[in-house]
Amino acid sequence: MFQSFEVTARPEQGPPRLAALRAELEVEELDGFLVPRADAHQGEYVSARDERLAWLTGFTGSAGFCAVLRDVAGVFIDGRYRTQVKAQVADVYTPVPWPEISLAEWLKEQMPNGGRVGFDPWLHTSGQIEKAENRLKGSGIALVQCANLVDRVWKEQPGPAAEPAKAHPLEFAGESHREKRARLAEALTKAGAASAVITLPDSLCWLLNIRGSDIPRNPIAQGFAVLHASGAVDLFMDPTKLSEVQDHLGDDVMCHVPAAFLDALSGLEGTVLLDKSSVPVIVADVIGDRVQWGDDPCALPKACKNAAEIAGTAEAHLRDGAAIVELLAWLDRQQPGSVQETQVVTQLETFRRRDNALQDISFETIAGTGPNGAIMHYRVTEETDRTLEDGQLIVLDSGGQYLDGTTDITRTIPIGTPPEEARAAFTRVLLGMIGMSRLIWPVGLAGRDIEAIGRAPLWYAHQDFDHGLGHGVGAYLSVHEGPQRLSRLSTVPLKPGMILSNEPGYYREGGFGIRIENLIVVQKAECPPGGDAHREMLSWRTLTFAPIDRRLIIADMLDATSRAWLNAYHAETLDKIGPRVSDDAREWLMQACAPL
Repeated sequence: MFQSFEVTARPEQGPPRLAALRAELEVEELDGFLVPRADAHQGEYVSARDERLAWLTGFTGSAGFCAVLRDVAGVFIDGRYRTQVKAQVADVYTPVPWPEISLAEWLKEQMPNGGRVGFDPWLHTSGQIEKAENRLKGSGIALVQCANLVDRVWKEQPGPAAEPAKAHPLEFAGESHREKRARLAEALTKAGAASAVITLPDSLCWLLNIRGSDIPRNPIAQGFAVLHASGAVDLFMDPTKLSEVQDHLGDDVMCHVPAAFLDALSGLEGTVLLDKSSVPVIVADVIGDRVQWGDDPCALPKACKNAAEIAGTAEAHLRDGAAIVELLAWLDRQQPGSVQETQVVTQLETFRRRDNALQDISFETIAGTGPNGAIMHYRVTEETDRTLEDGQLIVLDSGGQYLDGTTDITRTIPIGTPPEEARAAFTRVLLGMIGMSRLIWPVGLAGRDIEAIGRAPLWYAHQDFDHGLGHGVGAYLSVHEGPQRLSRLSTVPLKPGMILSNEPGYYREGGFGIRIENLIVVQKAECPPGGDAHREMLSWRTLTFAPIDRRLIIADMLDATSRAWLNAYHAETLDKIGPRVSDDAREWLMQACAPL
């Protein structure tokens, strides 16, 4: 099994660990210390060695941080985790709604007389620290670089990951790393930069067409790189990871040990492009006045998938859809009260493992029934495992890492007879998902300009959800990929080739959760008869195919256009997935995809 169900953090572990950290504050004569959920590479996902936030507080969410002061410790979490954090942290920690309350605002309230707050310059970006310092001006509070105090008190901290990296086949990458390096180097020259520093692991792996296993569920190898305007790359990575890719990398990629990274940066000549949102503070400090701020040069090219990446991802989704259908058919045969959440997770992974291209799951499968379904990023453990009872829903959010693509799909399934209020909410969520799937929009718009389409049906009922409508997805890379998002915060224009999730939801704490998710890819829209052919427009192509549970739909709430979309989607699902599943599953699928 890729997934296990052991409890990885407990609330009662928090108080003694917090006390040990506060003892280090005394030693360093600091009034506080910041503990982010980040590593030196600044990706969203971290290895076991870098799970400092979870180790200290018990909170296991994928975003957030802790500000430890001498008499209070705030755990900053966004809307996705406000239910989860209550169960995971001890009362010595205070949950802080973030970003509604910023770090600077909270510090000024807690430290009215000023003070010194330490931070590890490897674990915070230049943009984060600059923003906080600007807001702290005049407060008497100083952010001070220091050694990592958590590492001092974490006595059994795991070692760094060091599994060998592998070359990513050209048939799936669609472009050689030589071509990528040349293309990005030309853009560097046009921008007037002599080099660019790359710290994000998925950017580095995309650029060099390599994949690794340093982070669970994400096929990345951690390292640092300097891309030069000549197209050459200096790669700083543990030599044990490079044993199988030396020939693949070739002579234009010079390999060095990570310890040589900062010295190499100090020796760079000319202007150096840095991304303020992803480069650690210590890197910017070393570069000094040679910094040219800009975007990670890999971010946008990586986001705009080429034809091979889209074709591979589409094929991966069909095989993954077959596994989902086998699971849904199996689940429908079980009696209410006879199945546990963990059994659902195990059974789904069993079906996925029939595919030899499966390398891992793309994240810990979310299988939450009843009140667990209202925890947006719920992870089932041996202690939280619930039975699927009559009248409940189960939110099943899962995905696979295949050699040809990354998948992410959510379906909400009724157990027995669902309550009418849940059916009404589900239908509104479905209307939002369909509305986004059908959307055609002008070139140049960003996620923030269109994401309300997926929320509007809920808004009319005075309902909403506290996560983004959609995130970017990599091509056999991270299941969460930037810079593209369907979010009111996203200003990045959507472009052809970008793959995103479309996942509206609704969550009633203590009651139930609902989410429906397909992956979709941006494409050029065809101009219909009578349209303005001179206007460039974009649309979506759906990549995910699995039935949406008709038992949860109140048909009278659907307009004719939405009903037609759903029936067409189910007909296509039957056509594409039917030949790929067992006889029993195909018979179930025919019923699940019947016209509404």
